[in-house]
Amino acid sequence: MTLAPIWHDVECGYYAADLELWEELSHEDATVLDLGCGNGRVAMHLARRGRRVTGLDRDPQFLEVLQYRATQRGLAVDTVCADAREFDLGVEFDAVFAPMQLIQLFSGASERAAMLARAARHLRPGGVFATTLMDLEGELVGDEYGPPPPDVREVDHWVYSSLSVGVQLVDSGRAVRIDRLRTAVSPDGKKSTSVDEIRLELVSPAVLEQEVAAAGLEVQARRIIPPTDEHVGSVAVIAARPEDS
Repeated sequence: MTLAPIWHDVECGYYAADLELWEELSHEDATVLDLGCGNGRVAMHLARRGRRVTGLDRDPQFLEVLQYRATQRGLAVDTVCADAREFDLGVEFDAVFAPMQLIQLFSGASERAAMLARAARHLRPGGVFATTLMDLEGELVGDEYGPPPPDVREVDHWVYSSLSVGVQLVDSGRAVRIDRLRTAVSPDGKKSTSVDEIRLELVSPAVLEQEVAAAGLEVQARRIIPPTDEHVGSVAVIAARPEDS
């Protein structure tokens, strides 16, 4: 396995606090489009529970891992390599999900609008759309930030550790930058380190709901996903395509 999927597993792959929500919002045998699917954390969970899942990601390395894992487990998961802002699959789904903080990776309202328009276009009438925002309420940032324990996994006798060392407000408070110290230790004890940075745009649930409505979807509810020891909490925004559209 190449490094990008390994780090994705280490930092995101074992997060499970939101899985119950995606299962609740889809029924058995439902067709589900998982945007930004990565290695298939959500897609595999839903496929095991009888959903017909298509995973979409712009990184083919992730899709190769997802397809391999699905095949090994006897699961039918389709994959599409595309950008969530630009795809056109020519098919409608019962549900379109954008888990984790995918929508916060986009820069500005126009990029979010492009993704939301694509999601709406791929929903059948009555179909469900849901996405999640990082919930920083009660979390410490900047100089007050205290890192959680590192995420650690062993792969082929290598040990990979990812430690979140800082969360800083950037772009005049419009986004946060999360800095992670990544350490890989080889089987013979050699160590290499690097720093990974990820920028997440700060969007309030109220603003996102307005953008979801502008895409032609009807906002239905918000759900809180509590924090875990390793991950901050999330706010899920849930909407549906009108039946008469």
